[in-house]
Amino acid sequence: MSVSKTATLTFRIDPRLKEALRTAANAEHRSIANMVEVLIRGYCEQHDIAIPPSEETKNNIGARS
Repeated sequence: MSVSKTATLTFRIDPRLKEALRTAANAEHRSIANMVEVLIRGYCEQHDIAIPPSEETKNNIGARS
């Protein structure tokens, strides 16, 4: 099984927003990084922004044909 690759994202944020993010992540038993990912995916879904499939997903789809 291959390991999915991730990209590092570094940014500055208002400390109050960071604390709100930490609170939301804790409430859902998630890491902050995973909570950010969930929020971005939700935003993209609500605004019809397509997220390209991962290479792993592309390879698995091709293997089924």
